[in-house]
Amino acid sequence: MTAHLADPDHNQSFTKGVFLGEIREELVFPFPELNKEEQENLTAILDSFRAWAAENVDSMKHDHDGKFTDATRKGIAELGLMGLNIPEEYGGFGASAMLFNRMFGAVGEADPALAVYFGAHQSIGCKGITLFGTDDQKKRWLTKCATGELVAAFCLTEAGSGSDAQAMHTSAILSADGTHFVLNGEKIWISNAGYAGVLTVFAKVPVEVEGKLKQRVTAFIVDAHAPGITLGKIEEKMGIKASDTRSVSFVNVKVPVADMLGEVGHGFKIALEILNSGRLGLAAASSRGARRVMNVALAYAKQREQFGRSIGSFEMIQRKFAMTAVDVYASDAGWMLTAHMVDKGSIDFSLETAACKIFASELAFRASCDAQQIAGGIGYSKEYPYEQAVRDSRINLIFEGTNEIMRALIALSALQQPGEQLKKIGRAFKNPLRSIGVIGSFISGRVKNKLVKPEFSQVHSALKDEAELVATVIHDLAQAVEKALIEHGKDVIERQFHQERLANAAIDIYLSTAVLSRATWAIKKAGSVSKATADLENARIFIPMAMRRARRAVRALERNQDERMTSLATRALESGELTVGTPTDG
Repeated sequence: MTAHLADPDHNQSFTKGVFLGEIREELVFPFPELNKEEQENLTAILDSFRAWAAENVDSMKHDHDGKFTDATRKGIAELGLMGLNIPEEYGGFGASAMLFNRMFGAVGEADPALAVYFGAHQSIGCKGITLFGTDDQKKRWLTKCATGELVAAFCLTEAGSGSDAQAMHTSAILSADGTHFVLNGEKIWISNAGYAGVLTVFAKVPVEVEGKLKQRVTAFIVDAHAPGITLGKIEEKMGIKASDTRSVSFVNVKVPVADMLGEVGHGFKIALEILNSGRLGLAAASSRGARRVMNVALAYAKQREQFGRSIGSFEMIQRKFAMTAVDVYASDAGWMLTAHMVDKGSIDFSLETAACKIFASELAFRASCDAQQIAGGIGYSKEYPYEQAVRDSRINLIFEGTNEIMRALIALSALQQPGEQLKKIGRAFKNPLRSIGVIGSFISGRVKNKLVKPEFSQVHSALKDEAELVATVIHDLAQAVEKALIEHGKDVIERQFHQERLANAAIDIYLSTAVLSRATWAIKKAGSVSKATADLENARIFIPMAMRRARRAVRALERNQDERMTSLATRALESGELTVGTPTDG
């Protein structure tokens, strides 16, 4: 398969380097900024969208009605947003990842359900055609997607295969004459299903491998109106109610061979590539959503008085604002830095997009709950925006790979290289006389890693202490990873308590590094430390806080309550009762 985007088999990764005790500064410094032309384009697009949204986007009405108006869908197409990241040669704007994801954030700020419509179309719906389609496929499909004539949807999830895409049952059988595939199966939770004109569908194709029949996941471009396709009822969801979400059934649907996307058996890699980049838009929208709902809460806190003064003057309320502020600062730094990796190319950003998605989605939900708490009783009323924000933001922890699965992905992917190094040295010791060079290199490298802590060289001197904190945790994490791999070996695949800890440490390290890069850039941009006070304060609060979390996660690899937690959970699962009875119940 042609190398695209993350391409983890060939490109360097910052987070994978962290698990080896390395700081790959060239991947994260300097902090990116748009060139003059892109900045002007972004400003113009943002201004146009905001002016249009102010007049035409009523998020509360969309939530109440459970649908968008035709005028809303027509308007977003007329603005050119449906082709924002589609290449210019196929009728789109050809936006960079930085510009596209900033606009994704703006759409999410206006209406989370509209962001789902926007993202399901471009981030994942027709993204596979952009990345892996032939020129003919791009001309036939992308040109219509760019204008909004066709809305795209992404069909991966099935009832029995949510995050486990390999467990899918949808099949595609090549016809006897070799002209088309016959598609059968059902996909669920498909965003944009009711609007879609083109679907990216994943199905298993039987192929013969060494005389045995194997099922290989393959991607297809499917006309959403082809005979044999039926839609289920609109799902009644907790939030993002205006997003059209349904099941899509395929019964003997004929798909021309010319509309197979990529090669047979490459579907799983294609799906991963699409989701790797798609998660970044979700991160940007979540970050902007957190900012928006807290801005509403800020206005309320300034005017709402209790005990003779505004509630915004109370420290427990101020703490909520301050903590969300530093987390939004870090989240923005994270998605921007990762978007730059996407645009730059030749970087494996797969773990960084997962980290940004996890951090931002949890931030948005937490911020919505905090804003609702600040609002008090009115926060529970549908008359105000807080309760909708809570409902709308909840899905982001599930979308495009649950946060639990994403944490496992980060940990297991990042463990691969240190695991291979240990396996290599294990093989070498079986024949030491022939492997003296390998053994010597390993021992000298191990001694160096234990004695020499990595350092940041491009961080501004005003952030020296914060950089030292991050470097120390990177060093400690690498030592802990090696020890865990020696102790558990391949059994680490089953140790999800450890995977969660490793991923949490990696997420905090990456976001802290992004903050160091952003704050360093801000100081240089401002011309002096004194003119970048807000940036420094954000960094000096976020980084020590994040590194305390990371240190606890690393320490817990050795000192933990894992056996007791497993015992409690197993007892509950076997008995069907969460815990022991209440004493009052006899």
